[in-house]
Amino acid sequence: MTRVTDSTRAHRTAEEIGRTARGPRPLPPLGETRSVPLPAVATQTLRSGLRVLAAHRPGVPMVEVRLRVPFAGDEREHPARAELLSSTLFTGTAARDRVTIDDELAAVGADLDVGVDPERLQIVGSGLAAGLPAVLGVLADVLTGAAYPDAELARERDRLVERIIVARAQPRTIAREALQRKRFGDHPIVREMPAGPDVAAVEAEQVRALHAAALVPGGSTLVLVGDIDPQAAIAQVEQALGGWTADHPARELALPPALVPGDLELVHRAGAVQSQLRLSAPALPRADERYAALQLANLVFGGYFSSRLVENLREDKGYTYHASSGVEFVPGGAVLGVETDTATGVTAPALLECRYELGRLSMVPPTAEEVEAARRYAIGSLLISLDSQGGLASTLSSLDADGLDIDWLRDRPQRLQAVTTEQVAEVALEFFAPSRFTGVVVGDAEVVGAGLRALGGIG
Repeated sequence: MTRVTDSTRAHRTAEEIGRTARGPRPLPPLGETRSVPLPAVATQTLRSGLRVLAAHRPGVPMVEVRLRVPFAGDEREHPARAELLSSTLFTGTAARDRVTIDDELAAVGADLDVGVDPERLQIVGSGLAAGLPAVLGVLADVLTGAAYPDAELARERDRLVERIIVARAQPRTIAREALQRKRFGDHPIVREMPAGPDVAAVEAEQVRALHAAALVPGGSTLVLVGDIDPQAAIAQVEQALGGWTADHPARELALPPALVPGDLELVHRAGAVQSQLRLSAPALPRADERYAALQLANLVFGGYFSSRLVENLREDKGYTYHASSGVEFVPGGAVLGVETDTATGVTAPALLECRYELGRLSMVPPTAEEVEAARRYAIGSLLISLDSQGGLASTLSSLDADGLDIDWLRDRPQRLQAVTTEQVAEVALEFFAPSRFTGVVVGDAEVVGAGLRALGGIG
């Protein structure tokens, strides 16, 4: 018998492989979605006001750390000082310099990173579970005694100014800042990136004063997830961070104003070869009973690659490589966002198609097949995101900030499964109507302005 080798077998294209004499090969049915067991979460508020959540999630001998501190400020200089504080928090204390901190963390396979935005300061990291006491020791020393050495702060200040200059030249940054101003006016939530001159003017004493006043435990949350004993971990936190105290709580960001529908703002960017389209409308917070239906409606519209918006703008028209929509949570609520970047020459047609798809979702509701595909994607991606220690820790921290807990997360797949096609159609009609939106278009106004104004709705 002659053996057919790879070199003698005729090559078949993907289309040929996918077809038979009777037509295309049918796709096999999708199997049942598997659940991801979620652990019990031990919760305790320490005397300092720090709220600690700890969960046992074995698999790898690691522990994930998420510290969230409300970090709002009204002053114009606050974002610059907060950004510089986050950049230099781990540069030294009275007992440890930067190298010592790095060495102690590395000895237990740990790393800790700091980030800040108008709402919160977050310390995120991981390390060997057996090294948790060492990680907490470093964290406690930094929280209670960060020194912000003059030389370290000056060096980081210069780097930060350079990074801001580069970032502010990026079209996406320009579009984000314009959209935030359009949505929330002069509310502190819009100050996501400080101005370079403000950063250059910050002195070390101002950073130290901000630390003392704002980096406090009351109202803060520490989440630990990993191969740990939850009660023992909470006891370790209480012992290590017992000296982190203050006579006032951390400052929460005030509620931003409600988003008001209206004309889009055209933001001129001379010589731009691309335009950034950013649309936004009010949405629902996670705790709302209709949020699951809104999530599915959003997926059908533009929330994943198989959505209507992507099919239209990318696959059919070729106007863009990327288009998406999603829900962004803000204090007291949420906003819906639609975004795409497109070539200057097709800016107006791309906006027309965005509006068309919004109207079509309202007037031509998602089909049962579209809803079912979105449902499977939503449940599957949720379970995948929770399958790791880090994913679970980040989700618990985010939910806790909204007053939700592990039970909300545990019931999430069932709530998504229970949503009907009719419920998705109802929220699509209410929340995706084009008249509910406002936003910005960033591009060369001399080139795109006439076409956009011909469409109407451009301020």
